[in-house]
Amino acid sequence: MLQSTLRSLLVLATLLPFVAPQEALSQVAPPTIAARSWLLLDATSGQVLATYEPDMKIEPASLTKVMTAYLAFGALKEKRLAPDQRPAVSQAAYKAGGSRMFVDPREPATVEQLLNGMIVQSGNDASIVLAEAIAGTEETFAQQMNREAQRMGLRNTQFRNATGLPDAEHYSTARDLATLASRLIADYPEYYPLYSKREYTFNNIRQPNRNRLLAVDPSVDGMKTGHTDAAGYCLIASAHRKQPGLDGERRLVSVVIGANSESSRAIESQKLLNFGFQNFDAVRIYAKGQPAGNYQVWKGTVDAIAGGLDADLVVTVPRGQADKVKAEVERVQPLVAPIAQGQRIGTLRVRLGEKLLVEQPLRALAAVEPAGWFGRTWDGLRMMLSK
Repeated sequence: MLQSTLRSLLVLATLLPFVAPQEALSQVAPPTIAARSWLLLDATSGQVLATYEPDMKIEPASLTKVMTAYLAFGALKEKRLAPDQRPAVSQAAYKAGGSRMFVDPREPATVEQLLNGMIVQSGNDASIVLAEAIAGTEETFAQQMNREAQRMGLRNTQFRNATGLPDAEHYSTARDLATLASRLIADYPEYYPLYSKREYTFNNIRQPNRNRLLAVDPSVDGMKTGHTDAAGYCLIASAHRKQPGLDGERRLVSVVIGANSESSRAIESQKLLNFGFQNFDAVRIYAKGQPAGNYQVWKGTVDAIAGGLDADLVVTVPRGQADKVKAEVERVQPLVAPIAQGQRIGTLRVRLGEKLLVEQPLRALAAVEPAGWFGRTWDGLRMMLSK
């Protein structure tokens, strides 16, 4: 089994500076993608599989609404919004240009309806109503969007509105949008199914979801389209498929920016998703809380402690190369009690050949109390003699 093989490969590494995982698993050539910028992310492992111009600043158009939805879902979870609440419709929302769900100030929609209108119909009016309900004004809401972007580590993103309507100071990148999309899926699984709806009717107006992949690929369950003259046709798409040997399902997220038509953004996104599923495998290295080794403890009530991870560790590798995955541990030395459960006691690095795939903190799986006076003194002498 791979896990037992990996355990036998665990070695003590010399102290190395942190090296960021490389950009993409470039051993496999990606397909030609007709877009200005694109990225394919394995959301199960967090690894970028293939990309082109991922940090090019672009106009995100209605892809912006993924962040608007993220904040709305947070407000629902924190009970600052309620699904049956009917926020007032301002004139700014009522007169919003572009795509709309056609809210009526005389009969305000519920928050649940607004979410459907924003996500399925890409309604700019719905987005503004939700922004104003959460923050009072769209401008204040944009400030909240930017704070959330900073918290997520979206380094090349700045929001000026909740809709994605053109603004010179409103921009993002394929990389940041992929991170945002994967965070929404992971953080709000209870609301994510809204993105799989193929149509929605409000005020007797039926509008289809513009994500054409929902109709042609049953593994695709989201996510968001966007279009402006400057941005071109854009699509964040996400799909999940079963993979033998992996608990649950594997999820990929593609971001295509600047395709030349609605059909093209769907075709190019499908090419990326198929490429990822056909040419790469996700491999679970360790489960959350699974021991990755036992390490000597000084001056404690026990002589050794088990180290593990605080989350499942999955890596993605080109198909057929799982046997080339190696794990190594660099541990804190010496480990001296007391040690708290969850305290960092080392670093686990996983490599494919010489390529660093991931680096994770190794944490104590249990607490270790300090020994009595004699035990501490004896170990102190042993530590001195071992130097």
